[in-house]
Amino acid sequence: MLGLQQGGPQADATAMTTITSRDNKWLKSFRAALRGKGPNGSGNEPIGIEGPKLVEEALRSGLEVEALLVSESGEHDAAQVLKAASESETGISRSHILRTTDKLFEGVSGTEAPQGVAALFRQPAWGLDDVLHGVGATRGNSPLVVVLAAIQDPGNVGTILRSAEAFGATGAIATRGTADPWSPKALRASAGSTLRLPVLRGMAIPVLLAQLRIAGVKIYAASSARNGHGVEASARADLREAAAIFVGNEGAGLPSEVTSAADATISIPTMETVESLNAGVAASIVLYEAARQRAEAARGEG
Repeated sequence: MLGLQQGGPQADATAMTTITSRDNKWLKSFRAALRGKGPNGSGNEPIGIEGPKLVEEALRSGLEVEALLVSESGEHDAAQVLKAASESETGISRSHILRTTDKLFEGVSGTEAPQGVAALFRQPAWGLDDVLHGVGATRGNSPLVVVLAAIQDPGNVGTILRSAEAFGATGAIATRGTADPWSPKALRASAGSTLRLPVLRGMAIPVLLAQLRIAGVKIYAASSARNGHGVEASARADLREAAAIFVGNEGAGLPSEVTSAADATISIPTMETVESLNAGVAASIVLYEAARQRAEAARGEG
């Protein structure tokens, strides 16, 4: 018997659904979410999150849970997850707490070492205003947006979003052709940052450039090219003002429509023996520089 607890009292086992068939509709939903490339843009498909720590992060971030799946070996960790659910605004219905076997859970898991706890969450409804002006601690700060332009590696996507949160970005935008920030691999690489940071997905670059211009946000193109026209991030790029930093594809870099529209190009000086930096590393360096400049300005040193 599953001894799950939520806020102290033992869960009513009769109110929970036990899944014994791999063809169960809930298992099919979990399989698609945990092994897919992220939910579609319609807003109807859920975000699949695996592992007790990430599920707790999602609950504390205010995401609305559709279902929680727990295997036999995940029972211990599930108790803490249910506690987090009881402390969240939305909570979780007992009828949507699902039990299954370790074998069936392994069949829907997207990791090599399943942790026995997974959940489906509804997509948050972020808008451009959230991305530009931030939420929580960054609300009201001068816009600092990182734009992922056709970055195809979900690991790089997650790394960039983790750095974006760490260095005080107000939000992030993934343009068309970018790996989904809400895909399982990107979520794991972000260590939960994607669940807290306002993120827009699937925007067309021309539309985005126009909206940034209207909002008065300067456009910076992060480049690894050594053409002598770049501006070293540590020297002359003023990232204290409202800024959108575009980071390009791992191989092709930024599209010409971005570089031609940019107010300035930021290049990171490296040794000549290094052809270019990983997209995640490059974005992290520029975001750190933005945080450094803004901290100096706040202290009156800028």
